[in-house]
Amino acid sequence: MIIQPGIAKANMGVSREDVTFEDHPLNPNPDSRWNTYFRDNEVLLQIDKDVRRLCPDISFFQRATEYPCLLILDPQNEFETLRKRVEQTTLKSQTVARNRSGVTNMSSPQKNSAPSMNEYVVLPNGCEAHWEVVERILFIYAKLNPGIAYVQGMNEIVGPLYYTFATDPNSEWREHAEADTFFCFTNLMAEIRDNFIKSLDDSQCGITYKMEKVYSTLKDKDMELYLKLQEQNIKPQFFAFRWLTLLLSQEFVLPDVIRIWDSLFADSNRFDFLLLVCCAMLILIREQLLEGDFTVNMRLLQDYPITDVCQVLQKAKELQDSQ
Repeated sequence: MIIQPGIAKANMGVSREDVTFEDHPLNPNPDSRWNTYFRDNEVLLQIDKDVRRLCPDISFFQRATEYPCLLILDPQNEFETLRKRVEQTTLKSQTVARNRSGVTNMSSPQKNSAPSMNEYVVLPNGCEAHWEVVERILFIYAKLNPGIAYVQGMNEIVGPLYYTFATDPNSEWREHAEADTFFCFTNLMAEIRDNFIKSLDDSQCGITYKMEKVYSTLKDKDMELYLKLQEQNIKPQFFAFRWLTLLLSQEFVLPDVIRIWDSLFADSNRFDFLLLVCCAMLILIREQLLEGDFTVNMRLLQDYPITDVCQVLQKAKELQDSQ
């Protein structure tokens, strides 16, 4: 699924000439494997951009994995790694640019840009960083699930899963981190995929309905706070969209995210419990929210101040027990 069509067939014993004759990069047929390859590159570039900035506060994803995919990295196979494919695609798309008056400009892609904080140190040949493994998981998921493909934010869902498996103390289990993560990510996405499908936003299973549910729960539990947020016209879309779609993975540091997910995944109505966790987060900062104006409150909600996740989970459990 991730290698060039010509190379794949050539390695099955079909000569390169036959492959090129049958299907080639300029083949206009929409079913052409090369056409698919180029379309896939658009998805891959977005995934690549997102996985390179995964958990920037820890160095884990930049480090080399002990268990790289040897099939792809073996130089005898002539397989192109996804990293290489991205580099070549970026180079091609940035080198030639046509301006609005129709003049074509040739430019060096990285010429004047200072190295960005998001740029990882390139590992030597034969090595593979953890972020590259995550990239492969997301790319193959997108290929197998064309109806949803890849949506920005999925990288934040797969990150904590992969980290958990890839740091397992048992080396035998660590070795299968990529496959285990893919399996768990696919199962988790089967439950939360509706959050990522824009056409379902306003349906009963979509994200808008769930955001409204956070507010209706808050209304039951703390009418005063609910009215204050309504009065300031602070809509749940402003903060709860990210909380719910990314399962709070952007609101807390990674070890705390894993702790929250333990509670979410252990609950049979886990995504109902997520609504209660969001509600608990609001109630725990109610005094600040009641005193603050729109700007102060938006800052509080978009950069959540409480770091003790046990306190948040305890409050959510209290809300659950009082239902």
